[in-house]
Amino acid sequence: MTRLMIAAAMLFVVSAPVLAQGPAAKVADLGWMTGSYANDTLEENWTEPKGGSIASLVRGYGDGANNMIELIVVEEVEGSLVLKLKQWNPGMEERSADFQVMDLVDIGDKTVAFKNRGEEGIQNLRYSLSGYRFTISVGTARGNFDIPLTRVSPN
Repeated sequence: MTRLMIAAAMLFVVSAPVLAQGPAAKVADLGWMTGSYANDTLEENWTEPKGGSIASLVRGYGDGANNMIELIVVEEVEGSLVLKLKQWNPGMEERSADFQVMDLVDIGDKTVAFKNRGEEGIQNLRYSLSGYRFTISVGTARGNFDIPLTRVSPN
């Protein structure tokens, strides 16, 4: 019985890293995101997937002024995708010292979702595209909300 328990524990330890990985995916699977999207207060500009990564520069604005800059990078890691994001206030003042790191939890036809590894900041992000409508679904400790954007330049 002891040998069986040791073998089961060893199997769990060896398989744990595999269980921690997100769904299998490549950044090329996110090519549908490429392009520029905007509404009255936010614009998001996604580059083409290349070299194992895809990136976005995001700018928030209101009352005639910039109020936030965000950099997002999605990279291939161990057969899945990891999203890293960082935000700055006007004057490039960091909102936090570190990048938020999120693991892929779901990927489908023109939809992708990530979950934060930590407890600070944005907890969940989902991106989806339907026609010209690009939707960012955000989950935080205070609640969930959608940010609808419209494609302003094709991929």
